[in-house]
Amino acid sequence: MRDLKEETLLIVDDEEINRAILANIFDSEYNIMEAEDGQQALEVIETDPAALSAVLLDVVMPRVSGIELLRQMSRQGLTEKIPVFLVTSDAGSTTMRDAYELGVMDVILKPVVPYVVRRRVNSVVELFRARRRLSAEVERQRDQLLLQTQQLAEMSMGMVEALSTAIEFRSDESGEHVRRIHDITCHLLRTTPLGEGLTEDQIKLIGVGAVTHDVGKISIPDAILNKKGRLTPEEFELMKTHTVKGAELLSQIPQMREHSSYQYAYDIALHHHERWDGGGYPHHLVGDETPIWTQIVSLADVYDALVSKRCYKDAFAADVAVGMILDGQCGVFNPKLLECFRRAEPVLRKFYLPTEGAQQDG
Repeated sequence: MRDLKEETLLIVDDEEINRAILANIFDSEYNIMEAEDGQQALEVIETDPAALSAVLLDVVMPRVSGIELLRQMSRQGLTEKIPVFLVTSDAGSTTMRDAYELGVMDVILKPVVPYVVRRRVNSVVELFRARRRLSAEVERQRDQLLLQTQQLAEMSMGMVEALSTAIEFRSDESGEHVRRIHDITCHLLRTTPLGEGLTEDQIKLIGVGAVTHDVGKISIPDAILNKKGRLTPEEFELMKTHTVKGAELLSQIPQMREHSSYQYAYDIALHHHERWDGGGYPHHLVGDETPIWTQIVSLADVYDALVSKRCYKDAFAADVAVGMILDGQCGVFNPKLLECFRRAEPVLRKFYLPTEGAQQDG
């Protein structure tokens, strides 16, 4: 015989003798709890419904009847979790109909036959136990699949981040460019009105998207990517394609498409060279047709390019770079964005100090 002694049975009846009869039938297999009426029973059930394996319930009781207790349990969804047996001498059609409609598992008529009631109750309890085991296993497998999916997405995201960093090295840059774009973007979203309405989780996802902004440069030939002089019109047109190529690359990675940062990463890669007046590329978006997070990455990209040494230029001093951006020498930006950038820039320039590296905004 299976060991059910750790299971608990609640017997609800206002007659002590009836409770004793049922307890005597089940006390070798279950821990027995008793209640004298529906109100007392409801208090026991609500205290710890998971502790109960079944409820044996009388109908006619003072204060709260068995049917009323069933109604309250049904409203709380408890009859889906705990099998309830109505033990009654009232075999009237109304009582039985109400009981079954409220989710009772079985109706057992008094006087009870011990071996019959034991078999009927134990069979249902075992059914509920098996259902709980199955539900727990399904939940475990679901969590495992979600974890595996998350790990695959993170692995793919890590590969894209590594690729983005490798592209920076390929273009004769330090490899810190993508990290600084991430840090500047997250700092502006967290500390200025630009991030109003965004949660911390969303800001982190946008930061991940910012890392992949130039991933499309993988498609640009080295001769153009590392050219020390000014690009010809034809070369510049080819360079501009890195926005579309980057978005296409991200869209072709299945795990990337499933990652929560994808919507941000895709738009950032595609539109981080758009400008407020429509003078950017590839789609000449105007104003807030470009999402604010992409506008921020665009400005961060320009700022970092100005204050960093590149193969085609020396680094500008931070004050000079700020003046060039505010004067419109690098394209037209959102006035609100420019004001927030102007106020935050004294902090942003600290991201470029070697001793401040460990304090960069992440």
